[in-house]
Amino acid sequence: MPITEIANSRILIVGGSSGMGLALAQRALAAGAEVIVAGRDPDRLKRACAELQSPSVSVETVDITQECQVAGLFERIGRLDHIVSTAADIEGAYELLPSLDLRAAQRVVESKFYGPLLLAKYGSPLLSATGSITFTSGIAAYRPAARGSVVAAVNAGLEGLVRALAVELAPIRVNAVSPGWVDTPIWTFVAGDRKEETLGAMAKRLLVGRVGQPEDIADAISFLMCNAFTTGTILHVEGGHRLI
Repeated sequence: MPITEIANSRILIVGGSSGMGLALAQRALAAGAEVIVAGRDPDRLKRACAELQSPSVSVETVDITQECQVAGLFERIGRLDHIVSTAADIEGAYELLPSLDLRAAQRVVESKFYGPLLLAKYGSPLLSATGSITFTSGIAAYRPAARGSVVAAVNAGLEGLVRALAVELAPIRVNAVSPGWVDTPIWTFVAGDRKEETLGAMAKRLLVGRVGQPEDIADAISFLMCNAFTTGTILHVEGGHRLI
């Protein structure tokens, strides 16, 4: 799907070294944008850069849970048109309460709530008035399951943050995409070696007959970046999951 409206724009994608963020980077580069892919792991960033194969892409190593690193990131990269974050650290968080390690829960909060908050704090002054910020929440906020209490709560909190930031930062637009079950590397932490079985069972239940692909979410984020009349919105891209 072409997204020519972002040609010549500068886009920061945090979490862009894999999955949904990488798919978005591919689309943005194809549309003529300059893309900065940011993440914690230098090796993964290097591999992503090699896969993207574009002179218009650069990488930045940053841990968005660390305020000093976020401030330094924006000092280095300067002016932007759009900020996107698909980052989430959920390793160890999908556990029943008796087995839940508090530190794992805290990492989810830090990566999916405090991280976006810091990106907005330090990134919004560098955005153009027609710019946007887009985060990713998720279906767990609407269809919570056993073992998923932490992720459900953080997704819901992030959506509240999105609405508040849309008011505070206007006319900069702030939105979130809420993905359903999407086939990305994050499922390694959710289902382990039962990933294919788990996703296959959900595909049979969903109204569209399949689970999502990273490109589905990239398309949704692209819409939110390009549509100048959308802010404070949670865009659900979940194959009808909320209806089953």
